[in-house]
Amino acid sequence: MVEAALGSLESRWWTHWRNPNNPIVDSVPRSCFMPFWKRFLEKSMHQVPKVPERPATDTIVFEDPRPDEDVKCVTVLIVGAGSRGMCYTYYAVHYPRRMKIVGVADPRSCTREVLKKMHHIDEDKFFDDWREAVKLEKFADAVIIATPDRLHKDPAIAFAKKGYHILLEKPMAIDPEDCREIVRACKENNVILAVGHVMRYHPVSRKIKELLDSGAIGDIVHIQHLEPIGHWHFAHSYVRGNWRNEEESTFSLLAKSCHDIDLICYWMGERRCVKVSSFGTLSHFTKENKPEGASSRCLDCSVEETCPYSAQKVYLNRANHGMFGWPVAVVCNNGVYDIESLTDALKTGPYGRCVYECDNDVVSNQVVNMEFEGGRTAAFTMMAFTYALGSRKTTIFGTKGELRCKGKGPIKVIDFVTDKETLYPAETAPFLPLHLSSHGGADYYLIDSFISAVANNDPSLIISGPDDTLQSHLLVFEAEKSRRENCVVNIDKEGH
Repeated sequence: MVEAALGSLESRWWTHWRNPNNPIVDSVPRSCFMPFWKRFLEKSMHQVPKVPERPATDTIVFEDPRPDEDVKCVTVLIVGAGSRGMCYTYYAVHYPRRMKIVGVADPRSCTREVLKKMHHIDEDKFFDDWREAVKLEKFADAVIIATPDRLHKDPAIAFAKKGYHILLEKPMAIDPEDCREIVRACKENNVILAVGHVMRYHPVSRKIKELLDSGAIGDIVHIQHLEPIGHWHFAHSYVRGNWRNEEESTFSLLAKSCHDIDLICYWMGERRCVKVSSFGTLSHFTKENKPEGASSRCLDCSVEETCPYSAQKVYLNRANHGMFGWPVAVVCNNGVYDIESLTDALKTGPYGRCVYECDNDVVSNQVVNMEFEGGRTAAFTMMAFTYALGSRKTTIFGTKGELRCKGKGPIKVIDFVTDKETLYPAETAPFLPLHLSSHGGADYYLIDSFISAVANNDPSLIISGPDDTLQSHLLVFEAEKSRRENCVVNIDKEGH
């Protein structure tokens, strides 16, 4: 039964995803994806579907990817073409009448070449420094800024002053005053600002918001929210990777979990957080916990087979199955995606290091306790040591009911009056473009909303705009202050 369905599903997916303008696709054999689809089908066919207790109208179905409508095509400059910046460019590949990439600023020549082939960008619109681009007369409607966290402020302010609408990857900046300056610059120059809080655009997050606003559980009393980062993901990004060290990036609550603090604020609505406390530490990933006999590199380590954080397991095992996307693509930063290049990178680069000998200092587990106006409370946990990766778990307690959700749902609402449990599935379109399907399809919905907002000059289409994003960022800074100073922080209307 699995084999019969496999060919049809895989063929539909390949046809939908593959695009002749995408050189990366051609570097990965079609057969490499067959094991993934086989596992997917086997798992699906052994699960008993949950049936909603109410009619099918309880299911919120997000529309299929937007067709090429007869609207303004938005021209976009990419500043920072790492995994996030590159991701958003695929919207232009699949919807060329809605978005066109007309320039790229990135210090890596191999990355610029990939984008040149994908989007047929003119030679004079390639820059190894964004400052060269901003010196020119404005040549695009919008800019997507996906530089490293510490390099967000200057380009955001510079391009706002030139009149570019901005999609800024989260976090906005690593300093509260820098965040305020970015918002001021965008408002003073009347440009649209969308921040990459993709979780606001997640179908489950929006359905939860809809249920809360409808009074499905009465008034909110308390929110419990867990972000399971995933043990190997934390090792990849926050022990070996770009976000491992505060001096080079920022603290982990801001880098990783500003999404989740923002979600809690989104669900709380107009009520402002007035008090916060936080506790957290760096656990396990220290020199004191290095196993006896372990070497400084995973590829020549005698205890590698017993280590859950082994680079062999995290990267080479995936590559041996043809999986050269994230996180393997991050390791192969020379633009060559094969076993030889990956092995060389692991022998000499940061991602092949022993996790107990890295220069990491960001915390691995943290809790944040919040009190909102009216006595509402929330408790958030960021946890590195989980098997699940990104499958957030939320419970919201109300005066008339309780709401529970894990990962992609369904959302369960329990009514205190009737004792009835109702399931609310939140479904995305079945075949979003692969490179925009991360975060439950939220990547697609974010870039689609931004492009639509720019095309129609309508900031109301953005649900991660400047004011809401600034307030949730300021709350993150205050939470980290609480952790560092071991105190409860009272927050005024200005976010201090």
